[in-house]
Amino acid sequence: MATSLHLLCAIFTGILCVAFIENVHSKQIRCIEEGRFYRDPDRPAHKIWTNNECSKYYLCLDNEVFEFRCSVGLLFDVNRQICDFKLNVDNCDVTAEVVIPKPLLHAANCPDENQLGCADGTCLPDDYFCDGSVDCLDGSDEGWCDVNNDPNAATSCDPKTCILPDCFCSKDGTHIPGSLHPNEVPQMIVLTFDDAINFENWDLYTNKLFSPERKNPNGCSIKATYFVSHQYTNYQQTQKMWNDGHEIAVHSITHRSPEEWWSKNATIEDWFDEMVGQANILHRFAGIRMEELRGMRVPFLRVGWNRQFLMMKEFGFVYDSSMVAPFSNPPIWPYTLDHKMPHTCTGNKQNCPSRSYPGIWEMVMNQLEANEYTCAMVDSCPPHMNGEDIYKMLNHNFKRHYLSNRAPYGLYFHTSWFKKPEYLAAFTKFLDEMNKLPDVWFVTNWQAIQWIRHPTPINQLNNFQPWTCKKHLDVTELACNLPNICKLQSRIHQQERFLYTCTECPQQYPWIRNEFGIN
Repeated sequence: MATSLHLLCAIFTGILCVAFIENVHSKQIRCIEEGRFYRDPDRPAHKIWTNNECSKYYLCLDNEVFEFRCSVGLLFDVNRQICDFKLNVDNCDVTAEVVIPKPLLHAANCPDENQLGCADGTCLPDDYFCDGSVDCLDGSDEGWCDVNNDPNAATSCDPKTCILPDCFCSKDGTHIPGSLHPNEVPQMIVLTFDDAINFENWDLYTNKLFSPERKNPNGCSIKATYFVSHQYTNYQQTQKMWNDGHEIAVHSITHRSPEEWWSKNATIEDWFDEMVGQANILHRFAGIRMEELRGMRVPFLRVGWNRQFLMMKEFGFVYDSSMVAPFSNPPIWPYTLDHKMPHTCTGNKQNCPSRSYPGIWEMVMNQLEANEYTCAMVDSCPPHMNGEDIYKMLNHNFKRHYLSNRAPYGLYFHTSWFKKPEYLAAFTKFLDEMNKLPDVWFVTNWQAIQWIRHPTPINQLNNFQPWTCKKHLDVTELACNLPNICKLQSRIHQQERFLYTCTECPQQYPWIRNEFGIN
């Protein structure tokens, strides 16, 4: 029993427990038979927030209670069922994860055909269920709202009505747009980078990765998509990247923790504050046209259920790139959210949308295969690999796409990954090898979507307008050579912050609900 419990701890918490007591009945720990970890329900009130008490948790199996303890420096998060750093745990006062009862729905036999039943039998209008607002007294109208339980869920793909350029789906997600033969399809490679653009990665971007000699088959420079968060971003450099034809997209203002907040706690208003707020900051301080801020990625890839996509629909975001698909051969093509996703919602307690959001694209993240592991972000792949391993991994996964359905090959990074010289050398070697192939194109997320909307055979791509080099900029949109260096007070951070911009300095450091920095 001891061995199996230790294994359970590793699986459920993601961090190995350092100790457990086989049978703690002598300590009078009550059994809560839920198959989930919980805290001592009778712990003294004055000890609830102590590190010692908050690091302990219990599991009851066959009426026997077993005690576990997080590793030193970690506390137990009862909602996420994991050990995590103290900064990310705010529920030491919660004994057990609340289990919301399942609604009766049609089984309640409501008198009105447009009503459904809560778990306690109360009948409410059917559109109250899974709308993001709790209406049932027992909370059951909002507790079972994944794609398989939402009574108002999106329908399965219907290729007869889902027609390009505005709608695209297939039963398993692997169908090639326009039913082209794979040999007619350009192999798109989509490079994305998350977080701030600043002096720490400027040389990497401008000299080491996107040097002038690396071009697509039509002679245009290769491009990437940058999901930019606010803090530490240099907006003059961001504007220069946009001037050069790279795509700038939104990655939130705060990039706040804990991770689960984005998928579980963020309200529609929070989503507007974070994502539309960052779009306003990029427009105001980097001069990027609002209509070109088309995409977003959620911090930690924690998808925000229907609330996120309601915000996207209202604001006018064109695509999201936060959903990770289960590993598959062949890989999955991007799709619109007119219909149900063609794959399961992957990740621990992930919260994918259940409703239909016509015309919004999901630039789905296909996982990489790294020997016996799979990983979504390149920097989340096993860290023990050397440069040669990285090069082989990049080539192996390229072939998985290139030799099958040629779905866009996404490589997603945080730039800290490139600090290992052998990783940078392996990646630039891969870039140069790919650059020699006449049917391989490095494109942005938006350029990939444009091709999917208008599938164009390889032999016609030199005239494919969305992939041409021309970018018409007004003189007022050109990045300056010498930015304003704004030394600003931040009330939130209780210290000074620097902001680099070609526009006038704001009065305060821009932040959530004050994105223009007004005093």
